[in-house]
Amino acid sequence: MSNISIGSSAMLVELNISTWTARKLDKKVSAEVDVAKGAKTSAVNVNKNLLAGTGFLDTITKYAANARAWHLSQTLPWSDNGQRLLPVSNFITYKEQLGKLNENFDALVGKFIEAYPNLVSAAAFQLGDLFNRDEYPEADAIARKFKFNYNFFPVPQAGDFRVDIGEDAKQELALSCQHAYEDRLNNAMSEAWQRLHKCLSNISERLTVNDDGKEKIFRDSLVENAHELIDLLTHLNITKDPKLEQARVELFNTIGHHDAESLRSSVVAKESVKSKVDAILSKFEF
Repeated sequence: MSNISIGSSAMLVELNISTWTARKLDKKVSAEVDVAKGAKTSAVNVNKNLLAGTGFLDTITKYAANARAWHLSQTLPWSDNGQRLLPVSNFITYKEQLGKLNENFDALVGKFIEAYPNLVSAAAFQLGDLFNRDEYPEADAIARKFKFNYNFFPVPQAGDFRVDIGEDAKQELALSCQHAYEDRLNNAMSEAWQRLHKCLSNISERLTVNDDGKEKIFRDSLVENAHELIDLLTHLNITKDPKLEQARVELFNTIGHHDAESLRSSVVAKESVKSKVDAILSKFEF
């Protein structure tokens, strides 16, 4: 991928979602367990769920996890600090959905903060002697522990150094930066290929007849996920890799006009799709 620049076809996005864990290390109880079990000091840590008995916080935590998973599905890896590549062609759709996720997250947090005083009172009943009111921050402090932040950045150009050093050193830095840039880009595109390989492998495996001759059961999501990936790869192919596009088109031609029920009801269709999927797996170097 030498000399490929994606500055006009992709941008970087950074998403940070944080929630309050409501977990607290109880040093006193931890020490009591050590003594009771004859363990050495600090061998056991007892962490309390300060809001035991309520699923309110679990709902927010799961929502945050789903939002992160969606974010990962729409982007490709770029750097270790959490920045991901977002195709420009998918920016508007991504931004609109992210805004909705942000609004829903804030609404859930708002309801939680409103209910927080009652949840603390309920926790006193649930925790019994483990309850300690001093371990519960005020509602305002808790609200600040929930965050849903995102920022967009341009993809930096490789080798753009404006520093006052010798020309040889500058060329060495530029070359190092170019290599790092290409490694990141290769890694990003590798994930796109891996997603396609996983999708194809799942289809092939689920459409394989068991050793006893019985057909395997598969969920609607097997086909739905393939349809979603077919659409998504039109955006994620930021380097315009012709082989990736060819593989995407072949997957569309294979399963794009099928749904799960049409495959369940037709042995011929199922065998045809599996055969074509296996051919794609054999044809391309994943």
